[in-house]
Amino acid sequence: MSAEAADREAATSSRPCTPPQTSWFEFLLEESLLEKHLRKPCPDPAPVQLIVQFLEQASKPSVNEQNQVQPPPDNKRNRILKLLALKVAAHLKWDLDILEKSLSVPVLNMLLNELLCISKVPPGTKHVDMDLATLPPTTAMAILLYNRCMNQMQQEKELTENILKVLKEQASDSILVLEAALKLNKDLYVHTMRTLDLLAVEPGMVNGETESSTAGLKIRTEEMQCQVCYDLGAAYFQQGSTNSAVYENAREKFFRTKELIAEIGSLSLHCTIDEKRLAGYCQACDVLVPSSDSTSQQLTPYSQVHICLRSGNYQDVVKIFIEDNLTFSLPIQFRQSVLRELFQKAQQGNEALDEISFKVCACNTVRDILEGRAISVQFNQLFLRPNKEKIDFLLEVCSRSINLEKASDCLKGNMAAFLKNVCLGLEDLQYVFMISSHELFITLLKDEERKLLVDQMRKRSPRVNLCIKPVTSFYDIPASASVNIGQLEHQLILSVDPWRIRQILIELHGMTSERQFWTVSNKWEVPSVYSGVILGIKDNLTRDLVYILMAKGLHCSTVKDFSHAKQLFAACLELVTEFSPKLRQVMLNEMLLLDIHTHEAGTGQSGERPPSDLISRVRGYLEMRLPDIPLRQVIAEECVAFMLNWRENEYLTLQVPTFLLQNNPYVKLGQLLAATCKELPGPKESRRTAKDLWEVVVQICSVSSQHKRGNDGRVSLIKQRESTLGIMYRSELLSFIKKLREPLVLTIILSLFVKLHNVREDIVNDITAEHISIWPSSIPNLQSVDFEAVAITVKELVRYALSINPNTHSWLIIQADIYFATNQYSAALHYYLQAGAVCSDFFNKAVPPDVYTDQVIKRMIKCCSLLNCHTQVAILCQFLREIDYKTAFKSLQEQNSHDAMDSYYDYIWDVTILEYLTYLHHKRGETDKRQIAIKAIGQTELNASNPEEVLQLAAQRRKKKFLQAMAKLYF
Repeated sequence: MSAEAADREAATSSRPCTPPQTSWFEFLLEESLLEKHLRKPCPDPAPVQLIVQFLEQASKPSVNEQNQVQPPPDNKRNRILKLLALKVAAHLKWDLDILEKSLSVPVLNMLLNELLCISKVPPGTKHVDMDLATLPPTTAMAILLYNRCMNQMQQEKELTENILKVLKEQASDSILVLEAALKLNKDLYVHTMRTLDLLAVEPGMVNGETESSTAGLKIRTEEMQCQVCYDLGAAYFQQGSTNSAVYENAREKFFRTKELIAEIGSLSLHCTIDEKRLAGYCQACDVLVPSSDSTSQQLTPYSQVHICLRSGNYQDVVKIFIEDNLTFSLPIQFRQSVLRELFQKAQQGNEALDEISFKVCACNTVRDILEGRAISVQFNQLFLRPNKEKIDFLLEVCSRSINLEKASDCLKGNMAAFLKNVCLGLEDLQYVFMISSHELFITLLKDEERKLLVDQMRKRSPRVNLCIKPVTSFYDIPASASVNIGQLEHQLILSVDPWRIRQILIELHGMTSERQFWTVSNKWEVPSVYSGVILGIKDNLTRDLVYILMAKGLHCSTVKDFSHAKQLFAACLELVTEFSPKLRQVMLNEMLLLDIHTHEAGTGQSGERPPSDLISRVRGYLEMRLPDIPLRQVIAEECVAFMLNWRENEYLTLQVPTFLLQNNPYVKLGQLLAATCKELPGPKESRRTAKDLWEVVVQICSVSSQHKRGNDGRVSLIKQRESTLGIMYRSELLSFIKKLREPLVLTIILSLFVKLHNVREDIVNDITAEHISIWPSSIPNLQSVDFEAVAITVKELVRYALSINPNTHSWLIIQADIYFATNQYSAALHYYLQAGAVCSDFFNKAVPPDVYTDQVIKRMIKCCSLLNCHTQVAILCQFLREIDYKTAFKSLQEQNSHDAMDSYYDYIWDVTILEYLTYLHHKRGETDKRQIAIKAIGQTELNASNPEEVLQLAAQRRKKKFLQAMAKLYF
């Protein structure tokens, strides 16, 4: 190297990587430092960032003298930028895993199209029509890379929709191209940085034409086929969700991939396959595509179980579980999940699965005892009534689950202890002798142990049936005392079958008469208005049964298990009908409430009206006048809420008996709400019931005061929060409102509480609400109202209303006003924007002026100002009916703005504000920002000579883009 060259090299190496006045990609372009940059251990910017910047600069549109946008020019600079992007991809060895994870769909699509172009793929020609075998190796490899990527792209953003639409249409062609590639038997080549340099210096280069297409990085045929098989398998597997037949194709490709990996090794440089994922694919294909060939013999037990469950071949599941008891290959959790699935199907009415459930449970139990775990509750339940078939099968499972020649002493001891315990739990000596004479029992237990066990069983005295009094057919169920009281109580807690609960209680009462079994679980809760009547039943068994059936039914209803709740209540109703008219009516009331909940949680959610029979029963309950019937308050609440939710306003306003209005506060409240809804469309003078409703709620929210003399002799005023002045407590009113779903009723209640919140004297920021004008504007005695409780109630109500329907703009404005009043400005902006978005199709239509009133816009302006987003303030000033230039100019003078400032200038349509910006930037010497403002003014659609509709369209377009940009910031 000459001295001059050495000096130049030294100067280059000491130069900073990014000069102050030159962007890094221009620096790399001008100085030809790309390869040196990429050789760094941790290059910054990263290679994928370089690709993005090179391609973005190469595809940047130009603007002509007429200020019109033109496509990117095909000049030398742009061609070099595209070539640099390809060189960076070549440096990454064209690893699609890296490129797909790091590049967006548009950028990756542009990169692969440039690769096709530089590899001499004729533009406009379908790849499926090209013979890969006759193409140069680099050309064929470029086509393969493009079509492999086509099958793996995922949707990202709006900008990619058009590209993805084209890719979806070409997906079938890409699969055909990749299938054709599997027939190639020659090595391929992919471009490297060196071959791309050759392209750049060839004298005859025109858009990437070169004769050096056989150079580059060699890709062996086996490597290419392995990667393509994997990609095709993944593509076929994804298609299988809509066309199960293609799972066979996926299976073939995945197993071929495994064979090729075995040939080339898993450390291939150009074959990036996740072998764990491949194994998962293969296992899934084994389940989805049961094979009859020899490969089925190689299936794992896990896959075999899945195939048997899908085909309904449950006997083979039992065989697999018995074989697994020797190998312990299946996780016990998986075996338990299979048992749960079979139990569930059996409980749903498939009686044929009862026997299978026992067999699988027996297999799992033997597996448990072999591994030293306790016997499950399910086995005790299913073995409660043993018979010859169950004993035979259990002995078969035990025999086939242990290899006596190879088993350890621990396994043998566990099995022997299990068989002894089974014998001790059997009542019938015939079954005991079946086990004790079995070969496995004889082998595992010594002679002395066997004789001792048999003698012990023979001498055991028979159980005495303590239930010696004659019983009715209702209780005529044979009791078995073979399981101890603790086990039966455990089963009693778990069971939701009313007939099984009866049987267990009969057995328990036959074993002891000293226990009160309704106290077994502290989770069994019966309302206090009912418990006194139930616990007054003289017969202990009947008392326990009624209490437990009702408690379990109420619990099932609470957890929305309505089918079991109905069974339990029906059994309880049948029982109490025989001896207690009072409890019969109680159960009819509870079943009415259950039917209301069932409808509301089912078809009612889709808007289907309840059957007329249910509405009639609700009316019957409200009008019921039976004396001495215990009544739960929640049933009255639910019935009135039910009538309001289904707009039975006519009944509530005109047909409700007078005694109901006087005696039932919920009916009174429901009547006032229904009448207010009916009168709402009328003139203000006719809204008498609105005033009545206002007075009722004000009284509920009022506090009672009492005087108390302190130790110092002074008299102080004490306020009692939960006052009894109203027809109900405030907490009861809130509980009732949270059962309502009808939008108009909720809007009326919200507006009432908002108005009540606003009448206080120290209020600074009013909350706005729909229909707020129907309420009185003052209260005679302000001191009597607990405004703190009112404020809490407003917050709770709007939160509940938005949980019912989060797209009601008036409720969203209330929530925004609440945040605004409490100085939570970012949250307030979120809800103001959401209110506009839900009623304008995310601002694609104009926001109605009754939603974005001047007051709402001014509050949004204040929020932005207090958040130091001053450019947003100036833009929002344009939204007012009369533009607030004073506020706009003042905000633009602020220099500590936290928003994007000049990037928002495209959203300004008022020329006066833009001219002020131009003047302001000129005054400050901010040349770049002044040019942006001048460019914004120069847009033809803002010309003052344009027709009014053109100017309005320009303003509306900018409003839409600005509000959408704001939504992305605050949502």
